[in-house]
Amino acid sequence: MKRPFSTLLKVALATALIFGGGAKSALSEPAKKVPKEILIGATGGFTGPYAAFGQGIFGLQAAIEDINKQGGVYLKEYNKKIPVRLITRDTQSDMLKVAPLAEELILRQKVNFLAEHLEPPTMRQGAAVMAEKYKIPYVTGVGPFESWMGIKGAVTPTWKYTWAYGFAIGTPPPEGDFRHGKKGYLMVPTWFGALGSYAEQTNKKVAAFGLDDADGRPWYMAFTGIAKDAGYDCYGIDKQFGIFPPGTTDFSSVIREWKRYGCEILWGNCPGPDYGILWRQARTLGFKPKIVFATRASLFFRDIEAWGGDLPHGVGMELFWDSSIKDGVGIGGTTPKSLAQRWFDKTGEPLNQGIGWSYMSGQVLFNAIKRAGTLDGAKVNKALGETDMGSMYGRIVFDKKTQFHRFNVQFGQWRKTDKPWKWEAPVVFSFNDSIPATGDLIFPMPYD
Repeated sequence: MKRPFSTLLKVALATALIFGGGAKSALSEPAKKVPKEILIGATGGFTGPYAAFGQGIFGLQAAIEDINKQGGVYLKEYNKKIPVRLITRDTQSDMLKVAPLAEELILRQKVNFLAEHLEPPTMRQGAAVMAEKYKIPYVTGVGPFESWMGIKGAVTPTWKYTWAYGFAIGTPPPEGDFRHGKKGYLMVPTWFGALGSYAEQTNKKVAAFGLDDADGRPWYMAFTGIAKDAGYDCYGIDKQFGIFPPGTTDFSSVIREWKRYGCEILWGNCPGPDYGILWRQARTLGFKPKIVFATRASLFFRDIEAWGGDLPHGVGMELFWDSSIKDGVGIGGTTPKSLAQRWFDKTGEPLNQGIGWSYMSGQVLFNAIKRAGTLDGAKVNKALGETDMGSMYGRIVFDKKTQFHRFNVQFGQWRKTDKPWKWEAPVVFSFNDSIPATGDLIFPMPYD
């Protein structure tokens, strides 16, 4: 009796191995654990000199609110929409804090992706290093194409997980790009387009300035070289006169030289607080150029308001996004105008153009995640490279070689208004139908 029972037991065990443990079945596969949230990390200068840039995070927060109203981002892998949550870290505008904070977001907070608003390129390289190290897709604003590519080009191997957006000073898009041959996608033609209307009413003597960093110095070198070729007399460029180190508080000797030489055009690139010091001292010393353009410094209301008095009046700035943009589209029912209204309702301030940029960051990332159908970093990164979509900023396409998306460029100019926010900067020169000029350029600068 024992042998037959033993034989039956062996047959039963063999059958179990073949049809149970020996072969996979739907019953034996564990169910995939559905993530509760998609976690996005962002570093930013929410305090310090770049705090006005940091306000742009509002746009990304708004995009997350909008996608969550729809249930989140659909993931085919789970056949389910997953809500999104943003985790931020304040760099206090210190570039040395960016990398460790980005790494903390990745390792401790377990973020799936990084996405951010626009800040100068030096404030983005640390996060790009961490994104590459941990293979985390990263969508961010970096400012000038030329400055960013200079930083990126010095890294070996290059960053494959960072997708940057910004503007080009003078480097044209490659052939085949939908922006190729369009002057409105380059800052130089826009600068000189705005300047050209009044250049003959000046002596064409230029006082150029720039902070000695990875944004200001390349800008200075590019602008003064092009201006010289265009027939402008840029004072002291052979000695790089006007480039100043971070922390400078006394510009009096520089201003006196510009005044002595008779410069009637003031043009440069530095943070808002630095320019505020320079401009106040210029006014005290009686330096009164006819045209003033402060790249980076005058991008945002919070910076120009801090200069005090009527100092912002007539100061020109680069303008990339405005609520009047014709081809901007948001998530759900959000439009550029309704996004701007949400901003005003929350802050009581005039438009911060950075909110359009960072809203787009969210849209681009959500779109790539949905197309990839997964949270797998490599697959989402591949999808980012295939991006071609409409957004709050219009059509978004990254150049496959540089992984950079160029924005169009307009010229704006600050002026007083009787609206509650006191200052606004309408578009006064544009080559682009999507963001046309809505105001006239103030010339010459008012000093009453």
